[in-house]
Amino acid sequence: MKEQMIEIIFPDGSVKGFVKGITLEEIAGSISASLKKKAVAGKVNGQLFDLRRNIEENAKVQIITMDSEEGVEIARHTAAHILAQAVKRIYGDVKFGVGPVIENGFYYDMDLASSVAVEDLPKIEKEMKRIISENLRIERVDISREEAAKLFQEVNDHLKLELLEAIPHDESVTVYKQGEFEDLCRGPHLPFTGYLKAFQLTHVSGAYWRGDSNNQMLQRIYGVAFSSQKELEEYLHFIEEAAKRNHRKLGGELELFMFSEEAPGMPFYLPKGQIIRNELESFLREIQNEYGYQEVRTPFMMNQGLWEESGHWGHYKDNMYFSEVDYKSFALKPMNCPGHMLIFKNKLHSYRELPIRMCEFGQVHRHEFSGALNGLLRVRTFCQDDAHIFVTPAQIEDEIKSVLQQIDYAYKTFGFEYEVELSTRPEDSMGDDKLWEQAEAALENVLKSLNYKYRLNEGDGAFYGPKIDFHIKDALKRSHQCGTVQLDFQMPEKFNLNYIDENNEKRRPVVIHRAVLGSLDRFLGILIEHFGGAFPTWVAPVQVKVIPVSNVVHEQYTKEIEDKLKQAGIRVERDIRSEKLGYKIREAQMQKVPYVLVIGDKEMENGSVNVRKYGEEKSEVVSLPAFMDSVQSEINNRIS
Repeated sequence: MKEQMIEIIFPDGSVKGFVKGITLEEIAGSISASLKKKAVAGKVNGQLFDLRRNIEENAKVQIITMDSEEGVEIARHTAAHILAQAVKRIYGDVKFGVGPVIENGFYYDMDLASSVAVEDLPKIEKEMKRIISENLRIERVDISREEAAKLFQEVNDHLKLELLEAIPHDESVTVYKQGEFEDLCRGPHLPFTGYLKAFQLTHVSGAYWRGDSNNQMLQRIYGVAFSSQKELEEYLHFIEEAAKRNHRKLGGELELFMFSEEAPGMPFYLPKGQIIRNELESFLREIQNEYGYQEVRTPFMMNQGLWEESGHWGHYKDNMYFSEVDYKSFALKPMNCPGHMLIFKNKLHSYRELPIRMCEFGQVHRHEFSGALNGLLRVRTFCQDDAHIFVTPAQIEDEIKSVLQQIDYAYKTFGFEYEVELSTRPEDSMGDDKLWEQAEAALENVLKSLNYKYRLNEGDGAFYGPKIDFHIKDALKRSHQCGTVQLDFQMPEKFNLNYIDENNEKRRPVVIHRAVLGSLDRFLGILIEHFGGAFPTWVAPVQVKVIPVSNVVHEQYTKEIEDKLKQAGIRVERDIRSEKLGYKIREAQMQKVPYVLVIGDKEMENGSVNVRKYGEEKSEVVSLPAFMDSVQSEINNRIS
């Protein structure tokens, strides 16, 4: 009987005939021996398949190799199974929950009689390496629901039985086998355990079964995996560097901020941290003054009716804080927008007044679950550099261009690179289609006219309008969403805002929501990690530390230096404690003070200063006026 043929279409568009039932592994081998060796899986009509899966009909095929993003994800999935197998070998009676792929790695949730600690991870890793060295064949087995139930009933694994029950009855059930280990799984997986080359277990934690606090607590073991040892080592170095720069750690060491159980998720700023906050606000005020903004202040708490009118109630009520005052429900504001709408509505405006640019350093409150809190990066109260610009339709594009210039200037001042994202209408949006299309087109036109490269993020706009988000990249190449520009036709309708046009008729303004740094608290957390606590001089809470070699001999001259620096507007501290000179210098370096001035006999005689710049090994002796001019220039020009 003649063999039945099928057509396979490759990514480059070429078509080749193969015998029906051919595997992806065989297709890879037909292309080249090297591709067959590197292949770990494939895509058939866009769906991921194991390498040994048979293809029964015409299809578009793409071979997946380990060095691709999808290949690494498959390796991480297999690493989770190898982890589970290793734990089973070591601990015996184990019930398994889920073992998914996560960013950079994987985890597995398990129910064990004994507790697994971080100290146990090396022995689990050792067993995983043994399983990898055994190079076990990984097989996909299609079984009936009844067979799967029997399999997990025999090992008394109630977690897998619950997962089995959750699989829709019109879906097939598959099990993956490697040696003595079997797991309920959709796959795909690597062909053999020996394909996994670079992994490391990282930490353990508790996790409620299926994320529900009413369920039992399981043990979760985390790991990372990469396509090569080099990539793994680079990642571990990144993690080590990130730990050194952690803003919570540095925030305590540098005496910038603190948290207390008396106000969970709400930062307390210490004097040095408040100096940085003040510098950020001063910087933003300069920009806002230059671009014609008017600063306002609105109440922290407003009544529930206002939030219902604005539309925030339906979208934010679960994240708002409430209190009853005079038998009425009031809420701490989660946003500043409604307050600014009320200020605009306070009097009638002429078209000649527009655009009206209203800004506020507004303190907002949003309830976050305790598990989501993360230092300054995720808090329950924060200060937002909010602005609302009231414009005519004809002014929209020019005003957005102006906002983009402000954001670009601010980020470049700190040395941040950034990416731009245009987010369009979400499912829970307000307003009609025509207004949304008009708003989205306006934002897109501005980005194109300014030659901005941007990516489209469909469905992620605010409920009242589309937005442009700005993602800055820190020193470790991590991305943080900070600035935003949002176009809003809805809020003016809801608050019945009007201006009088040139024909003496009432017209609706359009509102542009704008934040440059976003949450000042979050931005400070990012700054701490970006600079590793070694802030640019203009931001540093202490810009100069003056240390006498001898408190007895040199104290008076150091006092004169301190006074002159203060008069010049330079933040300075003098260390005249009875400690050794070396200790005081090291402490100043640990506090990451930009400049340390060591004053001895020579400096006192010559009216000079011995300057040690943070991060540099050599010191230099310069005149005090020259040093002051240099530092003032650095501060005034905001050199980062």
